[in-house]
Amino acid sequence: MGSAEAYLQGPVRRAYYARRFQADPVSKLAVWARRVAGFSVAVLLLGIMIVRSGFLEIIPSLAAFGAGLLLAAFAILLALGAFVVIWRNGNAGFGMAVTALFVGIAILAYPTYLAARAYKLPPIYDITTDPIDPPRFEAAARLRPREANPIVYAGLRTAELQKEAYPDVEPLIVTGTPQVAYDTAMTIINKRKWRVVDARAPIPGRRDGRIEAVARTPVLGFRDDVIVRIRPDPEGARIDFRSTSRYGRHDFGTNASRIVSLSTAIDDAVGELVEKPSEAVKKAKKAEQQQQQKKNAKPAPNDKRR
Repeated sequence: MGSAEAYLQGPVRRAYYARRFQADPVSKLAVWARRVAGFSVAVLLLGIMIVRSGFLEIIPSLAAFGAGLLLAAFAILLALGAFVVIWRNGNAGFGMAVTALFVGIAILAYPTYLAARAYKLPPIYDITTDPIDPPRFEAAARLRPREANPIVYAGLRTAELQKEAYPDVEPLIVTGTPQVAYDTAMTIINKRKWRVVDARAPIPGRRDGRIEAVARTPVLGFRDDVIVRIRPDPEGARIDFRSTSRYGRHDFGTNASRIVSLSTAIDDAVGELVEKPSEAVKKAKKAEQQQQQKKNAKPAPNDKRR
C-alpha cells in the first residue's frame, strides 16, 4: 500500500505544483518594462533615421532621438521595480524584466560614454592646426543652415583649450611637393566617402591648395565641415586642417580625432610615394658604382718566372 500511495502522490504532487506555478500572476511591471523597452528601440531608430536624412530641422530630429533615450531609462526603472515585486510576491515575469533591463542599458551605453567624454574634454566644436591663421571655409559656409554654429573661428581662448586637450593636433609637414600632397589628400578623402564641395589644386606662387568636404558622424550622421589647406614649405609642403561641427557646443573630441586620423593617413601615403623614388635612385647609384668599380679594377699581374 505504501508504494501505491507514494506512486499516486507523486503525479498528484507534480500536477499540484504545476498548477500553482502556472497560476502565479505575471508582474505587470515586467510586462510594461518589456513593452516600453521595445517601443524605445523603435522610437530611437526612427529618431536616427530622421536625423540622418535631414527630413526635419535639427531640434525636432533630436527631440525624437531624446524621446527614445527617455523611454529606455523609463524601461530600466520599470524593470527594477518588477524585480522588487517578483522578489516579494513570487510573481512571474523575471525574463521580461531582464530583457527590458538589458535593452535599456544597451541604448543608454553610448550616450553615457559621450557624457563621460564631455566631462573630461573642453566644450569646443571647432578644431584647427593653425589658430593664428585658420583655413577659411567658403563653399561649406554657404551650405550651413542659419541655426548652425558660427563659421568664424572662436579665437585664442579656444586655441588654448584645444592645445591642452589635444596636443597631437599640429600642422603636417611632408617632403613631397604641394601637388603631391594635394593629390594624396584628395584620394584619402574620397576613400572615406566625404562629400567634396570645393577643391582647388595649388598653383606655385599664385594660390594655396584647398579641399572643402563634409564628413558625417558614424551614429547620428551629423554633418561636420572639414577643410585641408596646402602651402609650400622649405621641406616640401605644409598641410593645415580644420574641422568644425555644425551643431552643438561640444564635439566630444570628434573633430580632433578626425584631424589626427586624416593627418596620419596623408603622412603615411606621401611618405610611401617619396620613399619609392628615393629607393630606386639608391639602387641605380649602387649599380653604377659597382660597374665603375669593375671598370677601374686592374687585372692581376702574371706571375712569370725569369
